[in-house]
Amino acid sequence: MSGDGGAGRRALVTGSTGYIGSRLVPALLDEGWTVRVLTRSADKVAERAWVDRVEVVEGDATSRISLDAALADVDVAYYLLHSMDSEGGFVERDREMARGFGRAAFEAETSRIVYLSGLHPDGKLSNHLASRVEVGDLLMASGVPTAVLQAAVIVGSGSASFEMLRHLTRRLPVMLTPKWLGNRIQPIAVRDVLHYLVGAADLPPEVNRTLDIGGDEVLTYREMITRFARLSGLMRRTIVTVPVLTPSLASHWVGFVTPVPTGLAQPLVESLLHEVVCHEHDVEDLIGPPPGGHLSFDRAVTDAIAGDDADPLPEPGTTDPAHITAADPAWAGGGAGS
Repeated sequence: MSGDGGAGRRALVTGSTGYIGSRLVPALLDEGWTVRVLTRSADKVAERAWVDRVEVVEGDATSRISLDAALADVDVAYYLLHSMDSEGGFVERDREMARGFGRAAFEAETSRIVYLSGLHPDGKLSNHLASRVEVGDLLMASGVPTAVLQAAVIVGSGSASFEMLRHLTRRLPVMLTPKWLGNRIQPIAVRDVLHYLVGAADLPPEVNRTLDIGGDEVLTYREMITRFARLSGLMRRTIVTVPVLTPSLASHWVGFVTPVPTGLAQPLVESLLHEVVCHEHDVEDLIGPPPGGHLSFDRAVTDAIAGDDADPLPEPGTTDPAHITAADPAWAGGGAGS
């Protein structure tokens, strides 16, 4: 990691019950940070192995009272909040929440905001991806130096995008797929995402920008399916492209044949409409690459599925972050929905 670590400094993690947040908290603790989490229900983090090592603020990110309590004396605030559903109103909801968070962080004199967003091309975007981009823009305009890390598919058990890949590949030896599964994607291992998130806390105050993060390989979703099948010891998958499978139909299809909820599948499927590759690699100079370099796609998948047989499920921070954990949804992991 870059900089002097977190010794003597305080970080706020929002979204600590989510996939990245539950893994980021122990990563920050290991770097010496004092960590505070904001959660709507303290019960949701009560079973985490790290709960006795953090400060817990129970409240809502839409409440200024809650934000003031959570941001008091905070050096770095991690914003890991976004809507992953298909219900109406999520764009305005996320917009107002980002504005409120930015204002509160500015008035609390927070030194930095770090936000995890999505890689995207120029031009028209899906509603969910456009909303993620807008949230990053709002945080960068808050007056608080903000690092917006932009990632595509995150490879690790528990990651919604990885679970969709896993379950589609396992359940469908023959699949009809839309033509946009030939779009290029630059996946990244969850271990490497955590490296950049922790390292972003030490960026100098003049850095207020987006930073693309990705692994060393650019693959199509079709190639990712083929390689996942091989690494999992499955027979070769037959993939037939059809021109008429719309994102809406595709998301319902994913929800039908996999345990991934349809409302979550829709933004994931919509993201595949775009080619999502890094446009720049400035993060390597500003933060530095992970120790030993980026994990390859094959290594990241191998690490992820290596933890599938764990019983009981381990706690985040006690195992490889690529492994399924007790914090992840019931539909995630190698045994889910079988």
